Amino acid sequence: MKCLLLLLPAVLLAAGNEDSFLLRGATVHTLAGAPIDNGSVLVRNGRIIGVGKDIAAPKDVKVIDARGLQVYPGLIDAATEIGLVEVNSVRETLDTTELGRFNPQLVALTAVNPSSEHIPVTRANGITTVATLPAGPLISGQVSLIHLDGWTTDEMGVSRTAGLHLRIPFIQTSARPAPFDDSTTAPVAGAPPNAFNAAKQVYDRQMAELNEFFDSARRYRQAKDARTPEFRADLKMEAMIPVLDGQEPVLITAIREREIRDALAFADKQKIKIILCEAPEAYKVTREIKDRAIPVILGPTLALPLNEDDPYDRAYTTPADLQKAGIRFAIGTFSGTASLSSRNLPYQAAQAVAFGLPHDDALRAITKNAAEIWGVADRVGTIEEGKWADLLVTDGDPLETKTQVRQLFIKGKTVDLDNKQKQLYDKYLHRP
Repeated sequence: MKCLLLLLPAVLLAAGNEDSFLLRGATVHTLAGAPIDNGSVLVRNGRIIGVGKDIAAPKDVKVIDARGLQVYPGLIDAATEIGLVEVNSVRETLDTTELGRFNPQLVALTAVNPSSEHIPVTRANGITTVATLPAGPLISGQVSLIHLDGWTTDEMGVSRTAGLHLRIPFIQTSARPAPFDDSTTAPVAGAPPNAFNAAKQVYDRQMAELNEFFDSARRYRQAKDARTPEFRADLKMEAMIPVLDGQEPVLITAIREREIRDALAFADKQKIKIILCEAPEAYKVTREIKDRAIPVILGPTLALPLNEDDPYDRAYTTPADLQKAGIRFAIGTFSGTASLSSRNLPYQAAQAVAFGLPHDDALRAITKNAAEIWGVADRVGTIEEGKWADLLVTDGDPLETKTQVRQLFIKGKTVDLDNKQKQLYDKYLHRP
């Protein structure tokens, strides 16, 4: 027993050193300033405590030689469904949507599967943090920011409730994914043009219901503040209070120009902070978005044009259009099967570089900007003192497909880069 007690401090010391090290000799791209040639990053207890040149290693900290390599902040997918979807065709593995049209009390983090096979595949390409969001009609729930490492959702959580996801109603008269509606009068995909009146009725009703829900939440907040004897707590209304108080943004999915303008008008009317989501036609409304200082999370750039008469490179050039307009934006993959598309996040940014977006702005769209938009820039997004040591070590530019990830750290801990796709590759590479 005495021997065991003597060994215990040594074991604890070894465990404590797992997230403490000095990364030395690399080119450090902090994204908070100019790159540092032959730079070093000193990490203790999972946090960065020094960035620069000629940093001495404390005696109890291991040194990692990174000469000839590049160090970047861990990449951030600003909008995805990782952890909520395993197999799209198997309903039991989908946890993105709940019954009902108003579910502000639902939190994505509670449904995340830490053992999802998509997680190791995604982080193997340098993505350390994602915003995973629920889907569904009108108000679908709370977006959660998670690290792509951890045994439990508590360990993975970066921001449990980062924002409320809302899908703005739209008028459906053509072949397009139908709006979430339980009415039999809703027009179907491919409906003829004369269905406009019916579609407009559905749209008007949904907008009225949405405004009434926000008004009800305000009445609830007033009753709660008044502490009347008849007051009864309501989880849905409680979840709306941070939104009404301006403490939490609303992520509004708005695809076409009209929907984007409707989202802006709704935000003005309800006096709420919003983030535009997907918004492929945001380039048509740049002045209004800029004037309101509204950030945008764009969908994948590697996509077909939204309209048949759009230029072939419309999706490629939209990030550059927003950058030139002075709009802060990030890029999300909005993926359900993240093993293929979320891991391609850096290449979505790279495509925009080829069509006018400055290289550094592309990197910021998947690191710094994403962290700022989601309100976690004090913890992730750049390599600076005081932030978590989410570090990506590569042999080249992460926006290039030929670049290999050599090492990945999340909160200072080395992350295993092995994954199912790599295992399958190795298996069939060596088949007899």
